[in-house]
Amino acid sequence: MGNCWGARIKDGSPQPGASGGLYFQPLSWNLRMKVALGAAKGLAYLHSAEAKVIYRDFKTSNILLDTDYSAKLSDFGLAKDGPVGEKSHVSTRVMGTYGYAAPEYLSTGHLTAKSDIYSFGVVLLEMLSGRRAIDKNRPQGEHNLVEWARPYLTHKRKIFRVLDARLEGQYSLSGAQTIATLALECLSYEAKMRPSMDAVVTILEELQDSGEAEKHQEPKTGNKQTHAVVSASKSSRKPRRKSLGGTKETVGPNPKPLAHSR
Repeated sequence: MGNCWGARIKDGSPQPGASGGLYFQPLSWNLRMKVALGAAKGLAYLHSAEAKVIYRDFKTSNILLDTDYSAKLSDFGLAKDGPVGEKSHVSTRVMGTYGYAAPEYLSTGHLTAKSDIYSFGVVLLEMLSGRRAIDKNRPQGEHNLVEWARPYLTHKRKIFRVLDARLEGQYSLSGAQTIATLALECLSYEAKMRPSMDAVVTILEELQDSGEAEKHQEPKTGNKQTHAVVSASKSSRKPRRKSLGGTKETVGPNPKPLAHSR
């Protein structure tokens, strides 16, 4: 899969340490979304008519990052060929990693591409929250990430309880809501209600494109704000006070994530 670092997404971005090892720094929102899109494209290819492969063990530790933070899928030891002909699933012994496996696969052993999509939803939730899928060191009721986060994902005003505090608000509210909604759809109890990986890729691409558009607009907005500040400063130097009744500056709330990561 190329020259990659074995850096787990939830731990952050790899940086060379003084001893030749690695120390970790949290990934930014934009880099997390880049990794999510890269991993989604990898799964979409595996599910395509050309490959017809079910990964079966999709998880953060199987996503490797190269020096450009491009995602590479690794460890295909549990991968299975998808169903052929009129078959809707592959019957197999339940294997994988606890916390990532789809509920219907755990209960029946029936494996489909939708099983991978559930696992992708778990990974997406890990990226959103900075938490592990299973973490026994968390308080009671928070050991299982999906079970803990699911109620918050359905309310726009409550997703801040799930968002990684280390992001320090450096993300767009609409983007965070989009990812929360997408994760919830991928984690649907009913497999048929989960989106395809092609649909997931489309949503993540649109989110990335909108983020790039916002970047290009920021300098223009900044210039206008600077000009306004300079104008106001010049006006303040004049001895006669002018009425500012026609000018109003609104400062919106700056919500902070309430979830704390290790």
